[in-house]
Amino acid sequence: MAQAIRFRLAISADKYLRFYAGQARSVVARSHDGRRVQFPAGALRRFVSRDGVHGEFELRFDDDNKLIDLFRIGN
Repeated sequence: MAQAIRFRLAISADKYLRFYAGQARSVVARSHDGRRVQFPAGALRRFVSRDGVHGEFELRFDDDNKLIDLFRIGN
């Protein structure tokens, strides 16, 4: 059964370039309920704009804590 966690991201375009260049492989965020969330930076590619990555996200993962999908649910 899939589990979900919600969090907000505000990553500037310059900072995201570090992920893209391979200097950082994962993103770490704090969920709304205080949990630490870590996931592959590549999961954000479809959400990158000229301004970087910004918004409210929901990450879904399985019982083994493997990423199923990532959704933007708001700005």
